[in-house]
Amino acid sequence: QVQLLESGGGLVQAGGSLRLSCAASGRIFSINAMGWYRQAPGKQRELVATITRVGATNYADSVKGRFTLSRNNAKNTVYLQMNSLKPEDTAVYYCKIEALTTGYMDYWGKGTLVTVSS
Repeated sequence: QVQLLESGGGLVQAGGSLRLSCAASGRIFSINAMGWYRQAPGKQRELVATITRVGATNYADSVKGRFTLSRNNAKNTVYLQMNSLKPEDTAVYYCKIEALTTGYMDYWGKGTLVTVSS
């Protein structure tokens, strides 16, 4: 069984910064892609950023230049540094990993709320 522990959400003023972390634990042999998705009230869940095992990243256009995704393979942890936050970044942020356990599967965290006030 795989557990994802997310942390770092909270309330911040526009222009501020937050850093999200997601640590995976359990019977994991390896992790391919890791990333963050978000879901704002009344909207569908959308991709924020993903990172491969070797560090190749992909960002949503709306966060390019403001968010930075990184990972520590030894700790099975992915980080999302969010700078220059805007009110439209307000959402529940979900961590997702593609992990090899009995086979490759996607695992989701429970989400952490990020609220950006204007």
